[in-house]
Amino acid sequence: MEQVSLEMGEVKAATAEPTGVVVSLADDEDIDFITGKRIKLKGNEHVRQAVAKALVFEYRIPVEDMARDYPIPVDKIGQRKATKKADIAIFEHGKPHTLDNLRRVVICKPEPKTGRSVTKLRTFKQASADLIALEELLGTERTPLVQYGMWTNGVDQFFIYKDSGRFGASFEQLSNWPVGDESGEDSLARPSVGRLRLGEAGALKTAFRRCHNYIHGNEGMPKDAAFWQFLYLLFAKMHDEKVSRRNRSEPQFYLLLREGVDSSDLKPVRKRILDLFEEVKREYHPIFTASDTIDLSDRAIAFIVGELGSYNLSGTDADVKGLAYQELVGTNLRGDRGQYFTPRAAVALMVKILDPQEGETVLDPCCGTGGFLRETLRHLLDTWRREEGTTGQPDTIEQLDQHQDRLQRYAADHLFGADFDRFLVRAAGMSVMMLTGAPGKTFHMDSLAFPEGHLGGVDQAREEIPLGSIDVLLTNPPFGTDIKIEELDILQQYHDGVAQSWTRNRETGELVMTGYSSAMSPEQLFVQRSVQWVKEGGRIGIVLPNGILSNPGPSDESIRRWILKNCWILASIELPVEAFIYDAGVNILTTLLFLKRKTREEIIEEAMAAPQDYPVFMAVAEKVGIDRRGNTVYRRHPDGEIILEIDPTEEPRTWVRNGETIKVPPRLHKAIDNDLPEIAEAYKRFRRKYPEPGLRR
Repeated sequence: MEQVSLEMGEVKAATAEPTGVVVSLADDEDIDFITGKRIKLKGNEHVRQAVAKALVFEYRIPVEDMARDYPIPVDKIGQRKATKKADIAIFEHGKPHTLDNLRRVVICKPEPKTGRSVTKLRTFKQASADLIALEELLGTERTPLVQYGMWTNGVDQFFIYKDSGRFGASFEQLSNWPVGDESGEDSLARPSVGRLRLGEAGALKTAFRRCHNYIHGNEGMPKDAAFWQFLYLLFAKMHDEKVSRRNRSEPQFYLLLREGVDSSDLKPVRKRILDLFEEVKREYHPIFTASDTIDLSDRAIAFIVGELGSYNLSGTDADVKGLAYQELVGTNLRGDRGQYFTPRAAVALMVKILDPQEGETVLDPCCGTGGFLRETLRHLLDTWRREEGTTGQPDTIEQLDQHQDRLQRYAADHLFGADFDRFLVRAAGMSVMMLTGAPGKTFHMDSLAFPEGHLGGVDQAREEIPLGSIDVLLTNPPFGTDIKIEELDILQQYHDGVAQSWTRNRETGELVMTGYSSAMSPEQLFVQRSVQWVKEGGRIGIVLPNGILSNPGPSDESIRRWILKNCWILASIELPVEAFIYDAGVNILTTLLFLKRKTREEIIEEAMAAPQDYPVFMAVAEKVGIDRRGNTVYRRHPDGEIILEIDPTEEPRTWVRNGETIKVPPRLHKAIDNDLPEIAEAYKRFRRKYPEPGLRR
């Protein structure tokens, strides 16, 4: 077999200098999202940058209508002059940045260091001392047209509305802000489908985290219980969007902007949400069951509705929703059977390399929280948008319905997951539902015992995903010597393959079979099970510890020989320890192995003649974007400064505001030092030169 090895130096040499590199930054610097100028990341700057992005991408306020550190007179007319600065000032669209045109102000404070303690969010009353400064900026006589204020430290977040009357200004707490082109009393009315806003990655993650922290810290629930309670409300929200869009009716998952969590009567809010959740349980059984109940106080329900109610989650980009959901899942659901949740960059690489098509059936037999399933859906959606010429743009209502229906049909007929952990099975089904609006087909079963087994999902799985029926299999199986498989009824299924015992003849060095193994690591068995599950010509992507592919012992060598006999090797990509050490807490070297099952005729032909020689793509990833502590790692110039770049795949974002098209061009950002996207491109070039061996697709 000819091995075409691509070390990362070669991969990088094959790619051009990144587009858009115009400046560099020190470690404590960034490019200001508002002005585009170099800034120091100190004090409240991290919070201000996050708020600025949310104002643009969620509230549709152009950066041209913002100013940072804007001085506002706070003295009364005729008194000694005094000014205070708004961290972000927002002006009437297209007008000069003068006090007469000032409409909204934001105060940003440094994010508090919470460590590992429970994060308890404050109420308006508890934060009243901090909000005095915001009321002072809003209430000045020199800015009578300012209506809205925001105070945030990245954890707590408060919104205020100023009502100017004959006897001065009064202030009302709001649960959120209206979007950029809404103001006055109309903006405080009940939200409609058309007034919901699309989520931005950082802001949506913050919203999800705030909801979970509120339940955990303010309701006194354990983290895992808080997680499920939040999901109940999250899917009530998504169901409400679906029904409202389908029936062209008003949403029920809402909190009037004047209905803060300190309101005296929140029972109507509670009733709306409980009624929605009853519909969810009926429509999405068995993901939700009759025993699922919302056990939150009225105040907690109102808080979560206030955080999520103004979002258009259905229209929010699949990647944004996936990131927010995965971060929450990853911190609350951890397996105890050797499951290591796959880093998102590795998941994306594996899906890109195997390139599942709309008519192909995809399975992850160790699906965990559904990362490979979700990435497959995103891959298909990106493919459709490229074909439609709408990459980088939010879907219209018509496109949203078309894409979601298409994804829903695909997930129902072609996308499957299975896992031994029933809680992860449920989380994976919900993960698919986040993107499709319908529960995914995820089965609670032991994939190594399949088609036997006693768990609840095995009967349906026998019908829908029998061995030999899958086109593309993607998986990261549990591995480790402390979770050996010793059940004879399971091991017997692998006696014709990897579960054989071998020794090495001391004289000839040849392997000699001595019987059958009495215990095997799960990853060893999953190699054979993955190959058995795909069709002839089916493709496999599997995460394996390096030992299987490199240990000289007879056991691992016999597995390698079994792989070579039954599969074509498409690619082998080695990952550094950083890939898993932060997310999974394990210091282990892993390899992404890509296989293609040989046909029976190909196996016989090779047995009768010399093995066929063919090129194999090989790469070693040195960087995966994070270090051992999970800190982001950036690409640097020779002098050590961080490289800035514009992502060449990023498209301008546009929206229409009062008949005017607003365009937000791609922004400069710090270049993350991640070899995996470059490896994906190198693999594409490799395949253009060397077609896949074996059965043609």
